[in-house]
Amino acid sequence: MTAYDELASLFAARGDGEYFGEAITQGEHALQAAYFVREGGGSDALVVAALLHDVGHLVVDVPSDLADWTEDARHEETGARWLAERGFGPAVTEPVRLHVAAKRYLCATDAAYFARLSPASVHTLRLQGGPMSDAEVAAFEAHPQGRDAVRLRLADEQGKLQGFEAPRFSTYRPLIEALLD
Repeated sequence: MTAYDELASLFAARGDGEYFGEAITQGEHALQAAYFVREGGGSDALVVAALLHDVGHLVVDVPSDLADWTEDARHEETGARWLAERGFGPAVTEPVRLHVAAKRYLCATDAAYFARLSPASVHTLRLQGGPMSDAEVAAFEAHPQGRDAVRLRLADEQGKLQGFEAPRFSTYRPLIEALLD
């Protein structure tokens, strides 16, 4: 089974699951995030990173009710590692790994950003450590993939629309296959 086939199978099997406290499924969220990055002129790698940014939720079982979460699931680390094991390089895995840090960064640097967070995202922010400290902000800004992680994060927040029809998973097959080592 190719990495693309494994991903397509995973999304088919688990993508219809509720997206933790949001009114859409995990698959819908992934497709919307990829769509918004693509529409915003993101690179192919960033589009794929947006599509796969929450794969860590699909490969590890966590409580389906967000109220039952008492600690951060660290899905960004799990997902980035899982994608790297399948042959994706840092242009995909680093924005995935950093997309939670990007939320913390934006909450520390953009007062208007926090106001746009959904209740579910506010809940997970608390579990993820809250807004970054000044030292964490400086370290994040120095990371070569920090800017892409912020772009992914903004698409992550945007990609929570009920009834929005984004292109299907198979649309991204050529991009996914081209980015595998």
